[in-house]
Amino acid sequence: MSELLQIQPYVQRVAAAIAAALKVEVEIVDNELIRVGGTGKLLNDVGTKQKRGFVNKFVLNSGQPFTITNPGEHRLCSVCELNGKCFYNAGIFAPINLNGDSIGIISIISFNKKQREVLLRNQKSYLNFLLKMTDLMGAKVSQYRMMKKLEVTSKNLDTIINTLKEGVIAVDDAGKITFCNKSAQNLLGLKSSEVIENSIFDILPQSPLTEVLKTNKKINNQEVIYTSNDSEKAITVLSSCYPIRVEDEFVGALESFTPLEEVHKLAYKLTNHSHNNVSFDDIIGSSKAITEIKDKALKIAASSSTILIEGESGTGKELFAQAIHNESPRSNKPFIAINCSAIPESLLESELFGYEEGAFTGAKHGGKAGKFELANGGTIFLDEIGEMPLYLQSKLLRVLQERTIERIGGIKDLRIDVRVIAATNRDLGEMVSSGEFRADLFYRLNVIPLKIPPLRERNGDIKELLDFFLKKYNNLFSKKFKGFTPEAKKILEEYRWPGNVRELENAIEYACNLENDHYISVDSLPQKLQQVNMLQKEDSLKNKLENGIKEVEKNVFIEAFKLYGTSSEAKNKIASVLGMSRATLYRRLGKLGEGFKNEIESLK
Repeated sequence: MSELLQIQPYVQRVAAAIAAALKVEVEIVDNELIRVGGTGKLLNDVGTKQKRGFVNKFVLNSGQPFTITNPGEHRLCSVCELNGKCFYNAGIFAPINLNGDSIGIISIISFNKKQREVLLRNQKSYLNFLLKMTDLMGAKVSQYRMMKKLEVTSKNLDTIINTLKEGVIAVDDAGKITFCNKSAQNLLGLKSSEVIENSIFDILPQSPLTEVLKTNKKINNQEVIYTSNDSEKAITVLSSCYPIRVEDEFVGALESFTPLEEVHKLAYKLTNHSHNNVSFDDIIGSSKAITEIKDKALKIAASSSTILIEGESGTGKELFAQAIHNESPRSNKPFIAINCSAIPESLLESELFGYEEGAFTGAKHGGKAGKFELANGGTIFLDEIGEMPLYLQSKLLRVLQERTIERIGGIKDLRIDVRVIAATNRDLGEMVSSGEFRADLFYRLNVIPLKIPPLRERNGDIKELLDFFLKKYNNLFSKKFKGFTPEAKKILEEYRWPGNVRELENAIEYACNLENDHYISVDSLPQKLQQVNMLQKEDSLKNKLENGIKEVEKNVFIEAFKLYGTSSEAKNKIASVLGMSRATLYRRLGKLGEGFKNEIESLK
């Protein structure tokens, strides 16, 4: 449905207004020649499509206004079966142009002699008036487009916010609640119908939003105790509130909160990794690429120099970090791993450097040691270092330079002895060039670079990894798989593995869960690998077909040249017999290669 049809009532009002002002009949059509508005005789045709519309088509294509004073005599009318018997006797047509496209036409038409005289007498002024009306109509359609975009954007935002695990509440500048997402309703035992349009001071007086409404300043990571209306059970959340401004005018505020218990679980899960007794022997593979990097890592394990491990996701960067630590003089000290991309930015600083008692609302009694303190004497592994915020990068640089840390809210430096191993799957050099990463920190980290090769560059290692993971999941699942079918093994060994060793292990675990026979078959592999196998088979079929056709073509040509000879006249005859032009014959002979040409010449 065209946009003019979407706003049809408005279009009809415009048509009626023009007709009343000019004392002529008006017709408005869209770019599909459907009548959207009309007056007088044309009113009953609104909603129908013009059967002919030769003039309208011309105006739509040209994008320029057009006046016709002699219907039936104009060249545009020559193809019309109503030539000389037109329904009207004069008309002015003005296109509705928007962003370079003609989306419709406003036309004024005379059906009798009196209307024609009025129209022709005022032709110039009527056209100027119509052009103003088309501008008005174009602006209305543009407004409609904007409203539709805003409507879609609003619905998208509602969907996104309602799928967040965090609770979200928004208020206007007077404290009236304008939005409360599903997570907030579930966590606080509220119903949207009970809170929307009500005051935050009445519904949730303990909310930090009440403070933001007074100060117009944001609040970060404040612990708040809410009472659920359903169970009257208290829930402690970590809340952040942000003022909302439009053109620097305060118009409201938004609160985002997460149960503190969930925050603690996430932080513990992401930062408290115990390191197994991993050695370089546990890094499977004997290819030259992996052997060389293991030898290099073993040599540097004995020092305390900072290491930067680079490599794609799934190549085993943390495994290398653990092996380096376990082969170092620090092996009997802590190995602490932290993923810089997985912890909320607001928590990352306190997780790394700790905090003193009273440093912020909700700070634990006695404070809390950060990961650098916990790793003292040992190794700290900073995974995904490229995701660390710039303001924390400067603090980490100071730690590397001075070997001291300062807790949040602290007043003294704590000396530490920690070896730093950082890892990233991004190009830190490019990030430095784009300003996303500090150059001085990059050089401090990149003392000893260690680049882990992707699995696709480790020739021969896939076979070893397949055997290793099959044994692993045989033990874990109490299965007795003997191996892989030849076809499954071929697929696994030839696949490019963009997710590297991690993706390969996931594929074997998946297959071990589904396979019921003694050998892992293609049908038990992940769907992605089966699709790759199917594409390879399809390519093979295509190649066989093309080669078969090529061979048949060769035989036909040889037989023809033997029958008719190789002279110029013979080639004309062969082309005629085979139903092709001489040029086509030469082109197809050329595709068969130089060797085939020589074979034909030998028949002379």
